[in-house]
Amino acid sequence: MSTDEGRLKAPAPQSPTPPSPDPRHPDRRASDRRSTERRTAGRRVSDTTAADSAPADHTDGDSGWVMSWVGDGDDPLLEVTAGGAAAAAVGQHADRLATDKIASRIAAGDAGLWGPAAEADSAIRLGWTGLHATTRAILPALAELRTALAADGIDRVVLAGMGGSSLAPEVITQTAGVPLVVLDSTDPEQVRAALAGDLARTVLVVASKSGDTVETDAQRRVFEAAFAVAGLDAGRHLVAVTDAGSPLEATARAAGYRAVFLADPTVGGRFSALSAFGVVPSALAGVDVVRLLDQAAAVADILTEDADSNPALVLAAAIAGTSPLRDKLMLVDEGSGLIGLADWVEQLVAESTGKAGRGLLPVATNSPAGEPPELSSPATDVLAVRFVALVDDVDDPAAEVSIPGDEVTVAGELGAQFLLWEYATVVAAHLLGVNPFDQPEVETAKDAARHLGAAPPDREPAAFVDGGIEVRATPDLLLDPDGVRIEDAAGVIDALLLSVPDDGYLAVTAFLDRAENVDLAQVRDALAIRTGRPVTFGWGPRFLHSTGQLHKGGPPVGVFLQLTGAPAVDFPVPGRPFTFGQLIAAQAADDAAALAAHGRPILRLHLTDRAALAHVTHLLRSRRVPA
Repeated sequence: MSTDEGRLKAPAPQSPTPPSPDPRHPDRRASDRRSTERRTAGRRVSDTTAADSAPADHTDGDSGWVMSWVGDGDDPLLEVTAGGAAAAAVGQHADRLATDKIASRIAAGDAGLWGPAAEADSAIRLGWTGLHATTRAILPALAELRTALAADGIDRVVLAGMGGSSLAPEVITQTAGVPLVVLDSTDPEQVRAALAGDLARTVLVVASKSGDTVETDAQRRVFEAAFAVAGLDAGRHLVAVTDAGSPLEATARAAGYRAVFLADPTVGGRFSALSAFGVVPSALAGVDVVRLLDQAAAVADILTEDADSNPALVLAAAIAGTSPLRDKLMLVDEGSGLIGLADWVEQLVAESTGKAGRGLLPVATNSPAGEPPELSSPATDVLAVRFVALVDDVDDPAAEVSIPGDEVTVAGELGAQFLLWEYATVVAAHLLGVNPFDQPEVETAKDAARHLGAAPPDREPAAFVDGGIEVRATPDLLLDPDGVRIEDAAGVIDALLLSVPDDGYLAVTAFLDRAENVDLAQVRDALAIRTGRPVTFGWGPRFLHSTGQLHKGGPPVGVFLQLTGAPAVDFPVPGRPFTFGQLIAAQAADDAAALAAHGRPILRLHLTDRAALAHVTHLLRSRRVPA
């Protein structure tokens, strides 16, 4: 298969980049597996061309664009386009990244790219670069297992996992249109809903890299008990995905699980989309995972090339190289067909870059009106990243992507995008000067959950109660601008929104049933309009394994609104001294305490009756902050 790659800078086409060696096959040159064909046409919105205002290697504002394209013959595989400030960043950084051989060094396992302090982590976390090849070893056993399950009438797949163990399978199955029940919560109502299906037809995939993730362990325990109560052989309905030697492996083998798949230990959770963690639940649900791996394999060689046309280098420079840094990335899907990709990218980028007071804040959007409010008149620290569909005919000028300003567009099939974003993210971390492979704040949250002890800690007394809403907040939020104590929920919400700094963001975290309360996420747009700043929305405890790292380790400009609620029903975690309701309440309280300890303003609204959620939603949507 021949692979084509090109980079365009408006208005003039560039000559081919000299081929570089393939790091895994030094005797092969890049030109052996790609032609020199280049796309030479583009469509612009701005009347000002790059030639009118700047040299070809530099663009500014809406004056130009840069496109990197990878294709197989005439069929496109990946496209990355940057406009305005993002294009200028590509012009500033891509050549140096290529000269420094960043891409090939990543593929070769060079642990020194992120500084001496990161070498120990990097040395054991670069296995993801070859997963498109190595994961194929488990495919025969996986196909055999799916056939056996079908023969036993087991066709409902439930995935118990958090963070990287659940986000990738969710994207994969949603994009393929295949049903998968993703249980990534400790909310008792969401757990109950997962248990409500036909257990005789259910297989539970228990996925945990460490093997002792508290949420996943609780989910496993309650399903094992439910299978037993239903008179089923639990082991026949359980599959484990974990690292060798983990507590989960020991538990699974002792309990006679139907299958145990051991993942590559050199791959971290958020980089595991193409590993057993992504492939096993997706394949059991009915996805053609061979195609997924093939999509990644088709672009893998190009992403290792030390050329300024490498799409991963272009994307990394565009999102992490702007000056001043546009560190709020608005992720917008515009018909890509990749359902939920923004949520996966959000975890990958936030958890990899959000540390040492630095980081990129990805904002996953799903605005009913299409365009999120933050992009109506973007602030100088905001960059739009749009997921678009691949153009079938790469030579059709009328089909070119329009880049009106400071934006990035990304197109490609899912497997190719997984690998593209993984490369781009670690290169972005290199540009930012952070270790992409650790997650200290996430580990702190996990440790807190593991050490709940005999019972969760007592609930902090409320500052006041307004109807069915208990209000807790960091002290400054309880005073109005005149220093008068606030005694109503609407007033303290106003105080919170007024506290968002000019370069800050608001993060809404809801420790509630995300399936039952899916419409709650739409308050994001209303709050973005009220604050004039980027707003993220995350479901707890799921976000603790994602953006939770950036909240505490990233730039100290976040302001936080936490929503919790008393569950209508609750039940114990089998073999543990607490209930699911107590567990999720403790996770919320621990996160709030950690944010306050980092000096982050946080408002906590606890619904003593979940019927009060409608009132809270009304307050968030309709109140206006005083001028």
